[in-house]
Amino acid sequence: MKNKVLAQCILLLFFCVSAYAQNRHTVSGYVKDQSNGEGLIGVSVYVREAETGVVTNPYGFYSLTLPEGNYTLVFSYIGYQKVEKTANLDSDKTVSIEMSDESTDLQEVTISTQKEDENVKSIEMSVNKVEMKTIRKMPALLGEVDLIRSIQLLPGVTSVGEGASGFNVRGGDISQNLVLLDEAPVYNSSHLFGFFSVFNPDAVKDVKLIKGGIPSLYGGRISSILDVRMKEGNAKKREINGGIGSIFSRLTYEQPFAKGKGSFIVAGRRSYIDVLAKPFLNSDLKDSKFFFYDLTAKVNYKIGEKDTFFASGYFGKDVFGGGDFGFGWGNATATARWNHVFSNKLFMNLTGYYSNYDYNLGQNQNKPDAKDRFDWKSKIISTSIKPDFTFYITPNNQLTFGGQYIYYDTRPGKAIAVSEGENTDISLEPRYADESALYIGNEQKFGDKISLQYGLRYSYFRSLGPGTEYDYLEIEKGQRKYPAFPGNTYKKGDVIKSYGNWEPRASLNIGITKDASIKASYNRTAQYLHLLSNTAASSPLDVWTLSSTTILPEKADQVALGWFQNFSNNMYEASVEVYYKKLYNQIDYVPGSELLLNEFVAGDLLTGKGRAYGAEFYLKKNKGKLTGWVSYTLARTERLVETINNNDWFPARFDKPHNFTSVAIYEMRKRLSLSANFTIMSGTPATFPTNRYDYQGWPIANNYNGLRNNNRIPAYHRLDLAATLKSKKKLFNSGQGEWVFSIYNVYNRRNPFSVYTRANEDTPLKTEAVRYSVIGSMIPAITYNFKF
Repeated sequence: MKNKVLAQCILLLFFCVSAYAQNRHTVSGYVKDQSNGEGLIGVSVYVREAETGVVTNPYGFYSLTLPEGNYTLVFSYIGYQKVEKTANLDSDKTVSIEMSDESTDLQEVTISTQKEDENVKSIEMSVNKVEMKTIRKMPALLGEVDLIRSIQLLPGVTSVGEGASGFNVRGGDISQNLVLLDEAPVYNSSHLFGFFSVFNPDAVKDVKLIKGGIPSLYGGRISSILDVRMKEGNAKKREINGGIGSIFSRLTYEQPFAKGKGSFIVAGRRSYIDVLAKPFLNSDLKDSKFFFYDLTAKVNYKIGEKDTFFASGYFGKDVFGGGDFGFGWGNATATARWNHVFSNKLFMNLTGYYSNYDYNLGQNQNKPDAKDRFDWKSKIISTSIKPDFTFYITPNNQLTFGGQYIYYDTRPGKAIAVSEGENTDISLEPRYADESALYIGNEQKFGDKISLQYGLRYSYFRSLGPGTEYDYLEIEKGQRKYPAFPGNTYKKGDVIKSYGNWEPRASLNIGITKDASIKASYNRTAQYLHLLSNTAASSPLDVWTLSSTTILPEKADQVALGWFQNFSNNMYEASVEVYYKKLYNQIDYVPGSELLLNEFVAGDLLTGKGRAYGAEFYLKKNKGKLTGWVSYTLARTERLVETINNNDWFPARFDKPHNFTSVAIYEMRKRLSLSANFTIMSGTPATFPTNRYDYQGWPIANNYNGLRNNNRIPAYHRLDLAATLKSKKKLFNSGQGEWVFSIYNVYNRRNPFSVYTRANEDTPLKTEAVRYSVIGSMIPAITYNFKF
């Protein structure tokens, strides 16, 4: 019934705006890169006579409806030459253009390709865009460009430490970020336990992180959206690029086909630590495996003037093990999209995707005749269909609406244990669910000073049979709950439990001057998928589970307020944002909880609430020889769970009150650029003992007050340096090459990942604190990149 009401509202608004006044005409088209034919995202299309304009959508499409007359369209994009086109709007017109790069000028080096004053004029707030051109110049671990590690240098973004998977945004854990690769969700964004991301930089076109003011078209997570768009492939000429590094190599191939109507890109990476180390491994380790690889591909084809088809996919694996033991994990995604222009005012993007994250752990997995064997496999699969519509009513009014349907198939554990030839099946039954949503949003400008974006999303989740659900008996508060037998058995197609949530969204921009604005936003979000992890940092083997009769959907409300300012003809941009977020139905764990292969895992879970609040300061230099940014975040992230910490608020595992980062890129000469990153932040919270007992000569640590996260490990700080030197000579008479020299952790800081206490080996009655560091030394690296 609720879905029907929302659908009727969408239709009513659509027909109302369709009755729009006569004697007005629409100019629309696509804006593309002249060098490769890629659609350009966020190009400013300004109408000089009307003093209004729009920006291109993620496919480079724009539309403007104006009174009949003669107009000058100005297309501008930092890093590209400005283009002006005249249009006589005596009827609807199509004006598509291609924009070319500006000539290289050391006085006008830029680190952004977005609209110059977008940070002030745009309705978006709590949004960061980092161009791949910038990411490639920044210092990186082992010289390898990495998207996830780069966004951790932005305000409001942290991680629990080196070697930790994922990232944390404004008080959320890693599972509360929706990571999209061409609109398909990626459940684990890391290779090699968090040291590298799954995104091949040579195949990435655009990166956008949304921390607040989330538009209504996004749903499913409560903290942030990381929207990664892949390149479409060079539609002008064949192109090959790649790199040879210290730890892995990569190769990318792009080519047009069908006389420029289509193009494709294929990109692959493979690490070779195992190959380099093999000669040095002894007989016990000679069969060790430790490597990762991935393959990314995309194809697009323009069927006609109004239709374009895209298909893209990703497949990656991490493999580790030695001797008879091994484990691994991997992501696989496939996305198909159809762009259709119904009219010069109505644009549709229809997306279907498949996403599969699987992981395994075992002993003697490939020896079916072994007397002792263990084999555990788990996966989560989601498939979806998602139609999105944009209706360009006027230059001052843009309507978006659509919906989504997702089907979840989770396999928490298919496990076989063999002992002395006896098989024991300890598998867990699969879990199924679906999630549907309808949304509508409108962006409206009131004069040249005020713009408002408002929308509503309704999400509806169903836990589906077949399956067995248990009620749980609580014997003691805060302790394990026990299932009440027999459970409730459901057949295929039965609805076990359903949840529905209204998710309002709103953002406001008030222009103070032409170079300054105040922005405010509010969003409510809901999440029906949960990651269970009670370790210091999430691991690839953590369990994804669905909302059920006993596991409630997570929800969050966030408000934000900010000041945005440009200086010196947009050479500098600055912002200050404050935010407050309330989180509901946050998951915690009973003492001694068992999360793996536990049929009654719901009995080991506790539910609480959270709050996160802070201020983010950001200063960025966009032009000149020296570019970069400085950011400082002052924030707190806390949880409240009954029976934990004496029923009082306590810091979350990823709470970091102070976080300072800086990035500097200096174009020293035409062929040489230097760069540096520096970061310093508070240490993460930890629970330390307050006293001890001595039992038969051995010390036993004790937390007398029962306080959670009652201390902090030492602060984290690190300096990285890099230099990029372009080769003088052409590669194979046509290509270009460059050497990248980098030093990670320049001054050998042993940053602690964790600190724990133990009895001294020589004097058992003496206890000591032990610092565990994942990286404790300087790491130099050399990488050679090429393009031809």
